[in-house]
Amino acid sequence: MFNNIPVIAIEEHYWDKELFSHVTGQEGIRGDSLLQRLYDLGDLRIKEMDEVGVDMQVLSLGAPGAQKLDAKIAAEVARGANNRLAEAVAKHPKRFQAFACIPTEAPQEAARELERATTQLGFKGAMIHGMTNGVFHDDERFWCIYEVAEKLDVPIYFHPSFPAKAVSELYYDKYAPDFPQVVRAAWGYTVETATQAIRLILSRVFEKHPNFKVILGHFGETLPFQLWRIDQALRRPGAAPMDFRGIFCNNFYVTTSGHFSTPALVATMMEMGMEHIVFAIDWPFVHNKPGIDWLKTLQISREDMTKMLSGNAKRLLKL
Repeated sequence: MFNNIPVIAIEEHYWDKELFSHVTGQEGIRGDSLLQRLYDLGDLRIKEMDEVGVDMQVLSLGAPGAQKLDAKIAAEVARGANNRLAEAVAKHPKRFQAFACIPTEAPQEAARELERATTQLGFKGAMIHGMTNGVFHDDERFWCIYEVAEKLDVPIYFHPSFPAKAVSELYYDKYAPDFPQVVRAAWGYTVETATQAIRLILSRVFEKHPNFKVILGHFGETLPFQLWRIDQALRRPGAAPMDFRGIFCNNFYVTTSGHFSTPALVATMMEMGMEHIVFAIDWPFVHNKPGIDWLKTLQISREDMTKMLSGNAKRLLKL
């Protein structure tokens, strides 16, 4: 609880050992302490939640998720990971809920797994990490997933992963040795995930599936700040009709994960409204305490605080 308001954090990660045994290069993760937390789905995680007053985590597989799995094994491996996660949630149902990992290399299988995880396991949507073996998710091969998400009224959380190799070489390699996070959280993740979201809107998938809901972390990967300019530029002479800003503000939700910035919050509130902002921490890549300490500095109404900390999550995820 924070000031007697329930706290639900919705971008809180874990790793599945079996799934990651099929993935080469686990996103440069180093450190026994971080790995210990990623593999913990019990006492340590709950202890650190209790220390700061986080009532519930919505658990999600960390990057690169199921997006780098071979199509031949992707569906089976993802199903196994989701089954194991469901067992962990069942042990602590008041503390944990979950997003499914889905095998996007096999889109029809991914759509079926999303439906199974939602209707049979009680999951609250799915999380997708970066591109699927180099393909952005605006591609129509993936639209069957969004059709199921719309039908079930569950969101898809688009989470960052590494940029494509060619992008990294061109944009970041010069500075990555001294500043390794420039490829990741400092900038590379933002560029890739914002591009993913822009391409989704430009693909017109929301015209076919107008109730499809998307979640972006890290205050929307800069897009709330950029919305006016993107929208205005896309409307210049010669462009096809597109209400980019309207679609983003209606169909997208953004979280505070790993971005505890009051100016970012204010800009997002003014652009999207508090109804589309959901609390998240990004544990264990970001510790719980900085997120809760940031809340103590905010001068927003109790009504808005309640929406951000748990009200919006309850409504969006049907908690």
